Amino acid sequence: MPRDKLDGAPRVNFESPIPAHVMAIDGTWKRECAIKQVSDTDATLWIDGSIEGLSLTEFFLLLSSTGLAYRRCQLDQVNGTEITVSFLWQRGKQPEVPD
Repeated sequence: MPRDKLDGAPRVNFESPIPAHVMAIDGTWKRECAIKQVSDTDATLWIDGSIEGLSLTEFFLLLSSTGLAYRRCQLDQVNGTEITVSFLWQRGKQPEVPD
């Protein structure tokens, strides 16, 4: 099954990855990244620099330089400098996945 249909949610694949940042929930670390693919429920990111030793249980994906647009994430998979993350939602706020 193609990756863009894996979770049932439509995926957007960027020809030129979108610059962003990942940051610890408590703000103790921050890394540059690029968004390669995104859907309502998850994303694939390229990380600039090492993620070794970072707590990736929960963190923020910062979509704007001011930090006003963000998603709370958890790590799903690591493949070299590429990671797959799931978006965490507030109770009752999870998006509907189209049939």
